[in-house]
Amino acid sequence: MNTSPPGDSGPFRAQLLKWVGNKQTQAEAIIGYFPQEFATYFEPFLGSGGVLGVLSPARALASDGFLPLIEIWRCLASDRDTLKMQYAERFALMTTLGKRQAYERVLQDYNARPNGADLVFLCRACYGGVVRFRKHDGHMSTPVGAHQPMRPERFAERVDAWAARTAGTEFHHLDFAEAMSRAGRGDLVYCDPPYSDSQTILYGAQSFSLERLFTAIEACKTRGAKVALSLDGTKFSGRRLCDIKLPKTLFEREAFITVGRSMLRRFQMSGRTLEAHEVNDRLLLTY
Repeated sequence: MNTSPPGDSGPFRAQLLKWVGNKQTQAEAIIGYFPQEFATYFEPFLGSGGVLGVLSPARALASDGFLPLIEIWRCLASDRDTLKMQYAERFALMTTLGKRQAYERVLQDYNARPNGADLVFLCRACYGGVVRFRKHDGHMSTPVGAHQPMRPERFAERVDAWAARTAGTEFHHLDFAEAMSRAGRGDLVYCDPPYSDSQTILYGAQSFSLERLFTAIEACKTRGAKVALSLDGTKFSGRRLCDIKLPKTLFEREAFITVGRSMLRRFQMSGRTLEAHEVNDRLLLTY
């Protein structure tokens, strides 16, 4: 059976990828609702793996439908020195071209041929980790961020830390329903899908079906797997609960996890920080 990793001196806060919606800061609160023991951990909407990294399970299947993202995770697992080199090479372009021109060069290369080697630099250098795509041509359109991207030496340290914490994880390019179909009795599935209320500009969000996810969760529950689902909760400092119709008998409990101010909303509002945009996620549990 799996448990949370022993021997950590404190919360694991070192993000490998900058990514909007990253749950690493909230991971301990979310994990607090997980069963103490489970067999295999499944995370079918991996993204930047915030919960996976904090949980550090002994055995896991982590997956995503976004192939360039999975290329990064597979490289972490199989050849982390190459991952370090890919980031360092793109970072070095800033020395000769400047930050903005280097970013635009890598962005152009990525849009011509989407790949993990370019994406790992783009997500650390783009505005707020908002990996946004245009609807008309599918190109990533996020501008460069105002911050200085992490230096290669520090990124290499992050790579080593994440490789150790995900040593028991297999990474797969899978549709979420296919990944979840592999979960059985005693397993735990954590789902963090695109949020229908706020994340429609992000990768995969336009085609995502919440009803299809509910069907996959029901199938997991029938087979004896436990499922935790993060979903739109409250916006505007708790004054509005997102209106999502839930199946009546699918979930046994719910909790609200404080997320803080919405980086995506700040991006959509041209960088303004809005005190009113405090967000709480809803965590739904089948057990």
